[in-house]
Amino acid sequence: MSLSFDPDTIPLPVGHFIGGKLISAEGGIEMRRPSDGKAYTACPVAGLGMVDRAVESAKAALKASNWGGVRPRERTRALHAWADLIEAEAETLARIEALCSTRPVGQVIAGDIAVTAEQIRFFAEFADKEGSELVPTDDASLGMIISEPYGVVGAITPWNFPISMAGWKLGPALAAGNAIVLKPSEMTPFSSVYMAQLAVRAGLPAGLINVVLGDGPTTGTALTGHPEIAKVSFTGSTRAGSAIMENVARTGVKPMTLELGGKSPQIVFADADLDKAATAIAGSVTFNAGQACVAGTRLIAEKGVAERLTTAIITQMKAVRCGPTWDEATHYSPIISDLQRTRVDGIVRAAVEGGGECLTGGDAMDAPGYFYEPTLITNVDQANPAIVEEIFGPVLTVQTFETEEEALALSTHPTYGLASGLFTSDLSRTIRLARKLEAGTVWVNRYSRSRDHILPTGGYKRSGIGKDLGREAYLANRRTKSVLISL
Repeated sequence: MSLSFDPDTIPLPVGHFIGGKLISAEGGIEMRRPSDGKAYTACPVAGLGMVDRAVESAKAALKASNWGGVRPRERTRALHAWADLIEAEAETLARIEALCSTRPVGQVIAGDIAVTAEQIRFFAEFADKEGSELVPTDDASLGMIISEPYGVVGAITPWNFPISMAGWKLGPALAAGNAIVLKPSEMTPFSSVYMAQLAVRAGLPAGLINVVLGDGPTTGTALTGHPEIAKVSFTGSTRAGSAIMENVARTGVKPMTLELGGKSPQIVFADADLDKAATAIAGSVTFNAGQACVAGTRLIAEKGVAERLTTAIITQMKAVRCGPTWDEATHYSPIISDLQRTRVDGIVRAAVEGGGECLTGGDAMDAPGYFYEPTLITNVDQANPAIVEEIFGPVLTVQTFETEEEALALSTHPTYGLASGLFTSDLSRTIRLARKLEAGTVWVNRYSRSRDHILPTGGYKRSGIGKDLGREAYLANRRTKSVLISL
């Protein structure tokens, strides 16, 4: 069966999802399809009243179902059933996602949905395998560290991988025994609503997952500042993360997990497999048109191999073919909006004005929608805008080095420390540099996440606080208390 579809025929769950029901809402923010620029619907905006309704629904569901206190294996079984239904409904979910977002429908099916179902199953298994502890004290007392859910978690997800990011937030929070109020991006909200509908169909208590649609200033501010939200989890830009921290500090104190922006380096030594490196580097920038926080946008190549490496990368960049996200043959994504494409182009032009040279790309594509050419810029110094700023587009810079120390100096960014890549055949160098690179993730001779969900992700510096994925994400959704009993 073909996955391609007519974008004008896809029904969308337009509304908030509260208490297991779709709450229809009209008006709001105009939405345009990235693949052709056509306006197709509007995203409702939840105000404080609607957010409060969602939080109350979550609290009521926790109390009625005793979700955080039931036998943990019951949570595990329910989450497995939800993951099964997500896979069974993959075509419908993928078409909703592809219509609104930058994600080609074929990639959503093969990647986003399959990985998200696996992640939910992964976290489901923590429910009855992580818990409280007896700890050593003196003979006349009994010491315990008791682990328990927070209650209602507030989560905000970005537009670049809507299904995957919803899975990052929902999976560990629910497995840990919490309810959740989720605000997806106003540019890509509907797949998250459909996922919540599937959760109720799978048997999760109605009201355990609530989805409120809207923008950051109105809906996001109401959610993160709500007094009954016990913990906040956010993935998005560093600027937005800073605003959330400010709002939480102004309205109270609560724990936060923030996975924020990046400006990740990829260091290539002369002893690396250059063909393998070129494929990984080009792929990291062209995948989703560079719209990923971990995109490896700064190539730092040993001088003797830099020309050969960049030539191979350019060849792969030029081979991309754009197309609408609803065509299963499409592999290269549009930029999410005309505003974002204009921003990408502005940084590229500022980089050239600052002394950079475009070896390929550097302009919008001649195609419907918001496509931008894969771009490679050389002759840039550490002050160049293309080095300093997170572009969130298909733009790669090239710098060269002669010594390991110089490579490390070029890789260090004053603001970001989310991910990094290292290409070398020298194991000693790998271990040495992996310890020195200032990043929360180091990929060696590859540049991509694996399906080993045990590996957490999160950044240093202004790239974030805390971790998503891995055991750390589950534990971040539990709080602990110390109990000391005299015998």
